[in-house]
Amino acid sequence: MQTRRAMQSFIFFLFGLLAKLPLPLLHAIGNLAGNLAFYLAKGERKRIADNLCTAGLPHDDAMVKSVLRETAKGGLELPVAFFREPEEVAGLFCEVHGWEHVESALAACEGLLLITPHIGSYDLAGRYISEQLPFPLTAMYKPPKIRAFDAVMQAGRVRGKGKTAPTNMQGVKQIIKALRSGEATIVLPDHVPDPHEGDGVWAKFFGRDAYTMTLAGKLAQVKGVKALFFCGERLPEGKGFVLHIEPLHGELSGDKVHDAQLVNDNVEYWVKRFPSQYLFAYNRYKHPAGAPPAPFSAKHG
Repeated sequence: MQTRRAMQSFIFFLFGLLAKLPLPLLHAIGNLAGNLAFYLAKGERKRIADNLCTAGLPHDDAMVKSVLRETAKGGLELPVAFFREPEEVAGLFCEVHGWEHVESALAACEGLLLITPHIGSYDLAGRYISEQLPFPLTAMYKPPKIRAFDAVMQAGRVRGKGKTAPTNMQGVKQIIKALRSGEATIVLPDHVPDPHEGDGVWAKFFGRDAYTMTLAGKLAQVKGVKALFFCGERLPEGKGFVLHIEPLHGELSGDKVHDAQLVNDNVEYWVKRFPSQYLFAYNRYKHPAGAPPAPFSAKHG
């Protein structure tokens, strides 16, 4: 317990220190860290190259290095999202495209389902959106494996208008209640769901079977809810960010396999727009314990 508290204190100190650094300096450190990871983290390097290849994207060394640099920048942006004042975070966004979709939902008193893949700075973008809304924004939250980080991440996200909900049935009920009350929530649809905590199905992601959450599709069909995808694009050389917001492309049917596939298709669209800023190091194609066999495995197992 004492060791964990000491670690928490150190992380709070470190995050507070990093949050004070200028964004160009943080991104320069991220570039250096990403370049080092290319040579030191061989497993990550291979996974990124393999996932880029699966997606039909360039997967040479230059692209893998770019992905590693952007991933490192994303990690270094967490202290900024968690510890800087909301107006400072807002000042980092140079452009906003598609805010009229949010305004339309607000005018219609609709709940806002905000969906973002692991692209760019989703924490900073979520913080920006939260501060522009007249009501709370609840994000589903799974505690990190390193428990000492939990208090830091909760403190960073549960402030201002930000709230969190656990990634279980209780959290889903909390989210639905918020949406029906005309509030907002954020969902990251490309997490591999835990079969013991939520519903998942197999759907194609860049042509390969990926165990996919059904939550985004279900929430999008709650009465009085507007589903919008968003992305916080990271500009080069620490020049800030651009927020992009668009409606969900395609029509949901209520069939969970169809709807999970539709969500994956939307994620693919955003990944192709900002390929180097996607979290390609994530093991999107893993088979979680307790999940049914993938369709291919079921036929050929």
